[in-house]
Amino acid sequence: MKRFFVLLLIGFLLLSGCAVKTPPVQEPAVPDGISAATMERYRDGEWMEYNGEKLDPAVGPRDNSIKGIQQVDIATYSLTVDGLADAPQTYTYDDVLAMPSEDRLIRLYCVEGWNANIVWQGVTMESLIAASKPQAEVNTIIFHAVDGYTTSLPLQEILDGNLILAYNANGIALPAEMGYPFIFVAEDKWGYKWARWVSRIELSSDESYQGYWEQRGYSNQADLGKPSFG
Repeated sequence: MKRFFVLLLIGFLLLSGCAVKTPPVQEPAVPDGISAATMERYRDGEWMEYNGEKLDPAVGPRDNSIKGIQQVDIATYSLTVDGLADAPQTYTYDDVLAMPSEDRLIRLYCVEGWNANIVWQGVTMESLIAASKPQAEVNTIIFHAVDGYTTSLPLQEILDGNLILAYNANGIALPAEMGYPFIFVAEDKWGYKWARWVSRIELSSDESYQGYWEQRGYSNQADLGKPSFG
């Protein structure tokens, strides 16, 4: 009997040594320490790097628009440049895409505390403004969006900064969340100056004009490095 138990113990040890062990479950690898939540915000075909510099997803961490994400029907959409203009212009989406474009690597800073490094492609505001033949008293450009949002910047700041109206972000067409078909890239300004879903560019002489958030206490200058409110 004793011999039987010894043989049984040896057999058990041999079997346990040959047993297949299940490897520990590992989380899918993500490049350069990017979190899984961030990875999910990149869209198909979107660049993650540009000239050796890391790019952030074009879509921010949450929607902060005034009326939700706008879904623009490009078949009926038009962009108007008018106001104090001797030659008001109306463009289709394809009209704008056919114009000479520029690529700019510019970081967007949101007052909510997040920022995003993105490559923007679009047309210069100077070209759009010049084509409409602005009148001499124009000193302010007002941006109108399809959801009723508005904001503005002085004409001279737009020209001095050679700012652009973008239709691509990180190599793909602007996602709806980021303002398809057009976003005004207000470099060196807080994000509320970056008008999304732009449908009208108004040439104005109202240098004190206040847009949606400016009417609610946000700085009309919106300069980075300065308080955004008040």
